[in-house]
Amino acid sequence: MRSAAISSAPSSAEKRNFQRVRINIYGRFMLEDRTEHPCQVIDMSPGNAALRCETTGQPGEKVIAYLDHIGRIEGVIARILPDGFAMTVIASDRKRDKLAAQLTWLANKHELALPEDRRHERVAPRNPMSTLHLNDGRQYRCRIIDLSLSGAALEIDVKPAIGVQVTLGTMRGQVVRHFDEGVAIEFAVVQRPETLDMEFNRAD
Repeated sequence: MRSAAISSAPSSAEKRNFQRVRINIYGRFMLEDRTEHPCQVIDMSPGNAALRCETTGQPGEKVIAYLDHIGRIEGVIARILPDGFAMTVIASDRKRDKLAAQLTWLANKHELALPEDRRHERVAPRNPMSTLHLNDGRQYRCRIIDLSLSGAALEIDVKPAIGVQVTLGTMRGQVVRHFDEGVAIEFAVVQRPETLDMEFNRAD
């Protein structure tokens, strides 16, 4: 399978033609009035990004975003979209190189359909019963078959579509695989062991 790659050092004439990568990560952004709002990145390059969100600023407004797997980026709103906005990323060449590497990793991870990071030990939680929340407000009781820092396998009666955004307890993530008994989800960010312990191993 061919790996996705991103050129991070275009000429001046090519600066508006960075290769965009379709990704699906979460974050928050701050507008000039210092209000913060949740967002979801739907595609991004080292030079621009498209964010899905309920609140937007105005074209030309400065914005600072904090994105899962990416970190802090700064930019300017370029145009308003039906479900969010597109921003131009303002960054040094070194920062763009780092962004290109991060986006290449995310693109290849998606292309290879890697579910959870198998380097993380999978364990059965002390309290396996939990609730899976969907963004549209639906919620379903489920049993956690096993759990790692990067995701979980759930025994559940329903099977939300692969790619659907969900929350398990307080952990945001998305469905990455179906199997006979239920679904596997990948967390939006790798969790800390103590966070999982507090969430799923509390005494009754």
